[in-house]
Amino acid sequence: MSSELKQYLIQPSRLVGTVTVSGAKNSALKLLTASLLTSEKIEIKNYPDSLLDTQIHVGMLRYLGKECSVTEDSITITQAGNLKSVLEWHDRSIRNTLLMLGTLVARTGQGAVPLPGGCDIGDRKYDLHEMVLRSMGAEVWTESNMLCAKVRGRLKGAEIHLAIRSTGATENAVMCGSLAVGITRVWNPHIRPEIIDLIAYLKKMGAKIKVYGQQCIEIEGVESLTGTQHTVIPDNMEAISWLIGSVITDGDVEIVGFPFEHLEVPLIHLRESGAKFYRGDDRLIVRGGCCYPIDISTGPYPGINSDMQPIFAVYGLCAKGESRIIDLRFPGRYLYADEMKKMGAAFKTEGNMLSILGGSNLNGARVRATDLRTGAALALAGLVAKGETVIEDSWQIERGYNQFISKIASLGAIISSK
Repeated sequence: MSSELKQYLIQPSRLVGTVTVSGAKNSALKLLTASLLTSEKIEIKNYPDSLLDTQIHVGMLRYLGKECSVTEDSITITQAGNLKSVLEWHDRSIRNTLLMLGTLVARTGQGAVPLPGGCDIGDRKYDLHEMVLRSMGAEVWTESNMLCAKVRGRLKGAEIHLAIRSTGATENAVMCGSLAVGITRVWNPHIRPEIIDLIAYLKKMGAKIKVYGQQCIEIEGVESLTGTQHTVIPDNMEAISWLIGSVITDGDVEIVGFPFEHLEVPLIHLRESGAKFYRGDDRLIVRGGCCYPIDISTGPYPGINSDMQPIFAVYGLCAKGESRIIDLRFPGRYLYADEMKKMGAAFKTEGNMLSILGGSNLNGARVRATDLRTGAALALAGLVAKGETVIEDSWQIERGYNQFISKIASLGAIISSK
């Protein structure tokens, strides 16, 4: 069976045991991309090797001329020959191709990549990425389903004003600015853990970057970057998923490597909504709790990330009463609600607000993972539903959760794939 037809079968289960958080998908992908900025050796530790998205990205790097040696928790990237500037890729694409275009132009003066893939979660254009490149002197155009760009000489430092706090556009500007001539300032950047991790990595490579909070990032371009060794930060989405999974199943889970400093706001909401957890030296100990209704709005870090809201929706379904979610980043990102309705979940929408009518029993059903986070949320819902839940297109979950099946099974989940 091809990955696109893969299914998960889940039975009601209580999560008990210890699980270790893997390296963050949204950080690892950017670190892989930034390896294109140098010909020297890059070593990345705490690397989530089983993620489908990182495997796709490694394939792209190899096509472009990088040599990649992957082990269970690390990757070494080297370059012996010349770097290609055109990524002719006919497999599944990922949204990271937008960042690859920026690094290729910064390093070689030109680039062409497939138009971005990734999750279908609403209106995610790439006009800000085009604006970043054009602001730095590049010509940008589309041709035969490819996004292309070139510049005479090197990119030039620029004052880049982002209309919204875009994670991807901030990352693209920082990476391009690292090899540009002069100083680049990114105003209204999105400062979040994965971007701080990327900046720390680039500074190890010799980049000159200063961060002035959410106001501005200043990058002084250098002629070349060196190799480095770096450890990926823990995945906060995985961590919050195990936390909520433990609470809704009345579980008892120790989450090792929990990124407390990256989840302060979500932890406050969950503690005030009935979750029972305790902080250890390097872990969060979750001792069940009682789900109470939640009221959250998603937004830029340090707020609740938009990716988290399908997981919080499952929490709301397990609470008696009405919970409300408003997504300020991707209005209307509620496609998962249609899948959860197949399990007996009750929702209603009012404008950009999703109301969750919790307290009713969920029933196992055949549902589909329309995107990565929907898939994870459906898996959690399957743990508390009556009967078997079948998740079609479950490969979506494996795009972003490292060793998902083995980890959740080790916690006692009754799960299989076919």
